[in-house]
Amino acid sequence: MNFIKRAFWNMKAKKGKTFLQLFVFTVICIFVLSGLTIQSAAQKSSDLARQELGGTVTLQVDRQKQMEKQQDSGEKRSFESTPIKVSDAKKLTALDHVKSYNFITSASANAGNFDAIESSSSSDSSTDSSSSDTKGAPMQGGKQMVQADLSIEGVISTSLLEEFSDGDSKITDGRAITKSDVGQNVTVINETLAEENDVSVGDSITIESAIDEDTTVKLKVVGIYKTTSSGDDQAQNFSFLNPYNKLYTPYTATAALKGDDYKNTIDSAVYDMDDAEHIDAFVKAAKKTSIDFDTFTLNTNDQLYQQMVGPIENVASFSKNVVYLVSVAGAVILGLIVMMSIRERKYEMGVLMAIGEKRWKLIGQFLTEILIVAVVAIGIASVTGNLVANQLGNQLLSQQISSSTDSTQTASGQMPGGGGGIGHGMFGQSSSNADVIDSLNVAVSMNDMLVLGGIGMLIAVIATLLPSISVLRLHPKTILTKQE
Repeated sequence: MNFIKRAFWNMKAKKGKTFLQLFVFTVICIFVLSGLTIQSAAQKSSDLARQELGGTVTLQVDRQKQMEKQQDSGEKRSFESTPIKVSDAKKLTALDHVKSYNFITSASANAGNFDAIESSSSSDSSTDSSSSDTKGAPMQGGKQMVQADLSIEGVISTSLLEEFSDGDSKITDGRAITKSDVGQNVTVINETLAEENDVSVGDSITIESAIDEDTTVKLKVVGIYKTTSSGDDQAQNFSFLNPYNKLYTPYTATAALKGDDYKNTIDSAVYDMDDAEHIDAFVKAAKKTSIDFDTFTLNTNDQLYQQMVGPIENVASFSKNVVYLVSVAGAVILGLIVMMSIRERKYEMGVLMAIGEKRWKLIGQFLTEILIVAVVAIGIASVTGNLVANQLGNQLLSQQISSSTDSTQTASGQMPGGGGGIGHGMFGQSSSNADVIDSLNVAVSMNDMLVLGGIGMLIAVIATLLPSISVLRLHPKTILTKQE
């Protein structure tokens, strides 16, 4: 094993070249390790966000197919409500990956034994209505439009609604609507509405259907909530759009306001997934049920998850490219350094081969030298790589977040009114900006070190073998003659 001793002697004799190789190899290892650890940290953060946020799938009427059917049949296209049977919606709750679900149904109503919060133009509207022979303009189908005071949202649980889960609304007195309230005539009303009418938890209120005045529902107030929502711009013209005039009830109570045709039906069903990754599997399983998907559709939404992890995925992709680029470039640069070193040692190789040294031992000597450098470089990278990866990863993430924010603001500014995102009622999940992941917890793992070791050794072997073969294919006499 004399070639191993020669490797140590040569490295000691030529300290300058050894340190040059060590410096180059260390830089390569640090950047490769940084790329690997950033990828690992990004994957962990992405998985955690996906599991925490999950995603939603909403069962609702397929408006597009509805319009197409009307067009094909020669009917005048109109926006019609097609209720979903509760029994159909419940079929999907038993499927895998459903973490929770909510049944949603909405209705408009008029205040019975209390007064709604008036909008700025509601008084004028009331005056105009009272001076008219009708209560409203005729609608298609002979129905008359009556301006409602209240908006009623029927649910299984208010805590699953976006406005309550994100903190825009919160219960200040009493309790929320829960699954146990289904079938009961209870409600949660706004704090301002309760104060104006001196209503407290335990009192009862009466509401009248906006479609049929003979249909009334008596509700027991079980909770009072406060909201930070400013409502729609049209709230000043229509009282039922005023956020203070919004009541929450079990979906069964809201359906009762809409008449017998809506008994045991809902407008939509929102299914929260345990992991956004399982959305496709859920949809595939749902398609196999007996639900009429010619009439209804499943809208999938993992927007919050995508918005949160968008920048971090870009960083992970960039770091992956860094690993490839640095590995290839490092192998080339290191190969050139080794090749120059070997060419300077032609005479040494010619003498050794002339006295009978085997070629593979010469290659082994060069490989031993570069592997020693590789081991030291990997050791240095393992100590300093974590610091570099943290700085590099978080800097890249900050840039991606800034770029993503600018793009979102630009896109939002191009929309009418500067926004107009679709809310919970459509997809069951907010389209508002989510808090992105703004930092990476970068830590060097044993797996990262093993991958770095493999890459480092591969670079060392490639950088040594290719230059060595080009020189060692020569005969000793040729080498010594040329040297002379």
